[in-house]
Amino acid sequence: MEPRVKKTWKQVDGVLLLDKAQGMSSNDALQKARRLFSAAKGGHTGTLDPLATGLLPLCFGEATKFSADLLDADKTYEAELQLGVSTDSGDAEGVVTATAEVNVTFADIARVLPQFTGDILQVPPMHSALKRDGRPLYELARQGITIDREARPVTIHAIELLEFAGTCLRLSVSCSKGTYIRVLAQDIGAALGCGAHLTALRRTRVGDLVLDGAMTLAQIDSIEEGARVACLRPVDALLQSLPRVDLSGEAEQRFSHGNPVDLPDGLSGKIRVYAEDRLIGVGEPGPGQRLWPKRLVQLAP
Repeated sequence: MEPRVKKTWKQVDGVLLLDKAQGMSSNDALQKARRLFSAAKGGHTGTLDPLATGLLPLCFGEATKFSADLLDADKTYEAELQLGVSTDSGDAEGVVTATAEVNVTFADIARVLPQFTGDILQVPPMHSALKRDGRPLYELARQGITIDREARPVTIHAIELLEFAGTCLRLSVSCSKGTYIRVLAQDIGAALGCGAHLTALRRTRVGDLVLDGAMTLAQIDSIEEGARVACLRPVDALLQSLPRVDLSGEAEQRFSHGNPVDLPDGLSGKIRVYAEDRLIGVGEPGPGQRLWPKRLVQLAP
């Protein structure tokens, strides 16, 4: 038996737009991607259910300092609903709880979908990772236990009908963080009078990042390891919506060492800071109306 070769980890800085496969957890996808890049440090920007496919931005090295910034980002999904069949989990992994005849028209859909746009309330599903007294709700659900859950406010920015054929309904949903698409599927089915559950879900956008150009693990694995770094977006790929400030000379040195610098007029909130087109960190206005460093980066040479 050949001896096991110890993995050599290295500093890898950047953002991978991963097209996650169905059946894989977000953490499994992250760990497999880390090994493909031999990245010493990695993190994801929020989970994507194993049932779902599509865009999962992964951060390596210094980019992990900004991964939390995408947790609150709006997202867009393509969702496929099966009308006439309800399940206890709201998706295809659940147990069928009811069936009904489907007599739905395009006019019915056009009437119902606007009811779910804008600011709405959703009751989180029992089959979710939310915790009650330290226990995930899905553990209770597996024991046949149902508890009351408070409705939570979410925002559905837009719902677009992509396809309607027989009992299959395909939608594009742009929504705020915390939105459960399977709950939306159940609620739409109830409003149509026939019930429904989610059969497929694909995430196509997270904040300003889109699925176009994302790669699967298999595609990355087919590339020679030394060339895989070209698959990564730069560390500041997560920061493109922030205003930019460029520093040089003494101001660059002060900021890089954790000291405030003059704040340009008209800027507020988080600000990405560069020196000669190299990201050196993110700052925020602070005492004395100055730009104070909040997160500094040290990129690998």
